[in-house]
Amino acid sequence: MEFLKFLPLHGPNIWTYRPVLEVWLDIGPLEDSPSNTIPGFYERLTAWLPSLAEHRCGIGERGGFLQRVREGTWPGHILEHVTLELQSMAGMQGGFGKARSTDVRGVYKVVVRSRNEQVSRAAFVAARDLVMAAIEDRPFDVASTLAQLREMVDSLCLGPSTACIVDAATERQIPSIRLTDGNLVQLGYGARQHRVWTAETDQTSAIAEGISRDKDLTKSLLQTCGVPVPEGRIVDSPEDAWEAAEDIGLPVVVKPSDGNHGRGVSTELMTRAEVEAAFKLAEDEGSEVIVERFVRGNEHRLLVIGGRLAAAARGESVSVIGDGKSSIHQLIDLQINSDPRRGEAEEFPLDLLSIDQNPSVVFEIERQGFTTDSILPKNTSIIIQRNGNIALDVTDLVHPEVAAVATLAARIVGLDIAGIDMVAEDISQPLGAQRGAIVEVNAGPGLLMHLKPAEGQPRPVGKAIVDSLFAEDDSGRIPVIGIAGSSGKTLVAKIVARLLHLSGQHVGLACTDGLYFDQRLIEKRDCATWAAAQKILMNRRVDAAVIENSVTTILTEGLGYDRCQVGVVTNLQPEQHYGACYIETPEQVYNVLRTQVDVVLSTGTAVLNAADPIVALMADLCDGNVIFFSRDAVLPVIDIHIKQNGQAVLLVDDRIVLATGNTKIALTKLMSIPLLGADCHGEKLDYVLAAIAAAWALGMSPALIRAGIETFSVMQADVEFDITRKTV
Repeated sequence: MEFLKFLPLHGPNIWTYRPVLEVWLDIGPLEDSPSNTIPGFYERLTAWLPSLAEHRCGIGERGGFLQRVREGTWPGHILEHVTLELQSMAGMQGGFGKARSTDVRGVYKVVVRSRNEQVSRAAFVAARDLVMAAIEDRPFDVASTLAQLREMVDSLCLGPSTACIVDAATERQIPSIRLTDGNLVQLGYGARQHRVWTAETDQTSAIAEGISRDKDLTKSLLQTCGVPVPEGRIVDSPEDAWEAAEDIGLPVVVKPSDGNHGRGVSTELMTRAEVEAAFKLAEDEGSEVIVERFVRGNEHRLLVIGGRLAAAARGESVSVIGDGKSSIHQLIDLQINSDPRRGEAEEFPLDLLSIDQNPSVVFEIERQGFTTDSILPKNTSIIIQRNGNIALDVTDLVHPEVAAVATLAARIVGLDIAGIDMVAEDISQPLGAQRGAIVEVNAGPGLLMHLKPAEGQPRPVGKAIVDSLFAEDDSGRIPVIGIAGSSGKTLVAKIVARLLHLSGQHVGLACTDGLYFDQRLIEKRDCATWAAAQKILMNRRVDAAVIENSVTTILTEGLGYDRCQVGVVTNLQPEQHYGACYIETPEQVYNVLRTQVDVVLSTGTAVLNAADPIVALMADLCDGNVIFFSRDAVLPVIDIHIKQNGQAVLLVDDRIVLATGNTKIALTKLMSIPLLGADCHGEKLDYVLAAIAAAWALGMSPALIRAGIETFSVMQADVEFDITRKTV
């Protein structure tokens, strides 16, 4: 099996709405060897990947794919399912896959859902090697392959915290764009966008972050506003730390003023030796050291999002129990680090306990009279870590007064998303009587403890973040106008962009002639591409986007947006596109251009050429409204559409008319449109009608459309229109 080409389709495409990786595969002589003719193939494949039994395939039931393998199927189909399974086992969910033959014998297009191109490419290569090993009866190391793929998923895909936010946005049909290889993501398009970076957003104040990092300043502000905090002060030496402890009263806590994740924090200190040793630990972690009153109770993390309590979790101290033969160091690995909640990757809610990287653990062990090499007597229990192990969901137990204190603390610091660290003996009771207190306010709090609690139900914190950024009726979308067809796309795009500009909107235009912002040419090259569309949608000034799409763009890149408000198809000339990406028939060209109609929102409109019978058929595919345009006002498809109270832009007695049912609005005479010149009834008129229909679909008034069309000239279009010009 030979890979001829990898095509990452980043946006909606001929296969699906989602990004996929398409592979052109040549199976050569294996075209004559379906799976049921290869001795032992089924047994080897299922031994390596028994979970393939869950693939339903076209049969629609568990075991469907393996039934196809037993009965006989081809390597391209098998490669699709093995790639999907390897991706899934590595931690990158897919689900969608297709394998289709081309007109060239032995050459297939194999497609899988791809959340990351590099991971999917590696999965394809691994799947090819696995399938060939099964065919040739050679060994294959599945475990090693999965380990490599998992490492790629961990380093290349969105982290689980950011992914939960993106998934929540997707549920609300809010589009997203990944802005970096890390976790910086844009939600929404253009001027309606917001940005998130794990648990930080573009609403997170830099000043608030700075305050939260300064623990002493945070305490001072909270105390001033009546929020309970433990008494304490900054100290500058071990001796000063002990003096502060004596003033406050034992036991005390010693911690860095700008630490995080519990590093350098020592609690319930009772002696001078402990306080002075704890000072040195804290000093190594932060710029200043704080000594404060020890608050009795359990550690809690309350997550406040947008001024509301979104989740709460309770911490637990971590202990080991001696067996009389293992050192404490060994017991940590056996009893703590073996916890499935712990790991180095971001997907684990708790970190591995490393003695070498956590001096606080060594200090905790030594203050109990042991060393890490001590053999702990049988049934003897000691505490290894007192804080930083928050994993038990208690959201439903939080007392309303406690929730109010937490949300007030977030507001005082100024954070839109805050992790409030609170110590209390009973979170279901007010803090006052139990002398509970807030000990820290954190920016960019971890979300995993709420997504994957050890006990209790997961909390929809991603949804809470999205809901805090976007009102219930806000999808984060700007009007996107997508234009496809065999010819005339650029002219339609320029007219629509001009009309939008006249309506007072900041407009981005990506077309064959270049990339424009507010009628200003930014890039002089072919910008009817996925990348150019993304540039427009990332621009925070853009109120509306007009994007031209060629057949080549749809086939080799995918659309540059997920859905659009208006989708225009100018015409379809099949032979013009033959030879591109194994496209050889009118039906195949139709399936490419229908992509533009498939992505029209249910609240949007498809603008279709009624005089082109193949394009007119696309009306049935549209989730939203349809506006036909035509120079011939008496076409049967127009007549039926108008009688059903549909909309159309027509030519009637040398006038352009906007028709809706029995209502007709005369827009302008052809002779009043300078762009048409002497050829008032030629093909150029189709594109003017299409642009008018798109503007009408966007709610522009007839008066504005008339003014825009009557003042739009060839010079404004930048280039003389040529109906013989053909663009794929």
